Amino acid sequence: MNALFLEKKTDGMDARVRPVADDAWPAGDVTVRIAYSSINYKDALAVTGRGKIVRGAFPFIPGIDFAGEVIGSDDPRYPVGRAVIGTGWGIGEERWGGYSQLQRVEASMLVPLPEAMTPFEAMAAGTAGLTAMLSALALERHGVAPDAGPIVVTGATGGVGSFSVRILSSLGYAVTASTGKADAGPYLRDLGAAEVIGRDELGQGPRRPLDAGRWAGAVDSVGGNTLAAILSQTARHGCVAACGLAGAAEFSTTVFPFILRGVTLQGIDSNTCTYADRVEAWDRLSALPRSETFERHLQTVPLSGVPAACEALMRGGVTGRFVVDVNG
Repeated sequence: MNALFLEKKTDGMDARVRPVADDAWPAGDVTVRIAYSSINYKDALAVTGRGKIVRGAFPFIPGIDFAGEVIGSDDPRYPVGRAVIGTGWGIGEERWGGYSQLQRVEASMLVPLPEAMTPFEAMAAGTAGLTAMLSALALERHGVAPDAGPIVVTGATGGVGSFSVRILSSLGYAVTASTGKADAGPYLRDLGAAEVIGRDELGQGPRRPLDAGRWAGAVDSVGGNTLAAILSQTARHGCVAACGLAGAAEFSTTVFPFILRGVTLQGIDSNTCTYADRVEAWDRLSALPRSETFERHLQTVPLSGVPAACEALMRGGVTGRFVVDVNG
């Protein structure tokens, strides 16, 4: 069985495909033959060495997602032959991940693959799609209805952003997509965005502590000044789902949006969210209407192509998603 191994260097990471020794697999009660993985922003940080993502011992197999078939199990919930998805719980960060043809994990890290979804479709979504659906569920549970007003989605051409635009528009929300790509308008409108705005419109930060209430809610994967601006512009009793830091981890705001408008800042944790939330999110993703536009922007790469794809993602010129065919 082959895998993409990372070795830490003084100037970054060395990533290369090589066989895995038979006695090297980690402990776990379920063994999965992996069909596909995906490339998320966190994966790109790990593989390029630009972020302190890997906390396991080197050499290390990254990849925070995988989908495949159980080929060995000590847990009755996942018999041999069951199709499963693995995300979160330190996969690809603390323990070996999905850039491998086989992996052994704890059953608690898995969910069943929905019957209406293939392993490829699951990894076209991956943690990015899961995060986007968890964000949409947060808005729903907070009571932000489609007729409450527009929802802004930042980083809209990325994985989380693209899925958020698709999901929310399919649910009837008026979505405003924020992007730094000047030519991304047609793509985002085809995904369902009602309006497209430039990144700088929010990226400069709030103009005043409490601006005009423009948004009923938001899905923000950028953080920093962008998140601060969104909070200042969120309408009464709105909800902002914060799920990323592509722009910056820190931001500065005031208490005014919270105490004068009752705005909620809802953190989205796709890594350790509950089993019930995972199952609901994947079931909802499996029912998402097909998007030919999104599918045209899917790129499939083999294990050997992961490093170059991660570099491209870090440069910021990628629209859509990478799916990793670990057997390709």
